[in-house]
Amino acid sequence: MFIRNVTMTLKADSAKEFTQLTESEIIPLLRKQNGFRDEITFVAADRSEAVAISLWDTKESAEAYDRTAYPEVLKIISKVVEGTPRAENFELSNSTFHKVAAKGA
Repeated sequence: MFIRNVTMTLKADSAKEFTQLTESEIIPLLRKQNGFRDEITFVAADRSEAVAISLWDTKESAEAYDRTAYPEVLKIISKVVEGTPRAENFELSNSTFHKVAAKGA
């Protein structure tokens, strides 16, 4: 599994709007991408900071998303983000999440 970790600085008092944009526009766009598995976002409103972690089947799927759909995501969040988000890529090393998800099924 491949991970994209995006960190960004939110504009003042925009944490709620960022969360709404993620739910209403970004997640539906991600779900249409080949190889997309999950999106996890964190917001530290007191520091105007957000982190978005997306999980992908393969590195190739994540890279295809980066080239094709990510520019649209940047446009969507531009109204609530200061500067350019920083994206980093990782390979999954360990996870307990799949065990938690299996118990809930």
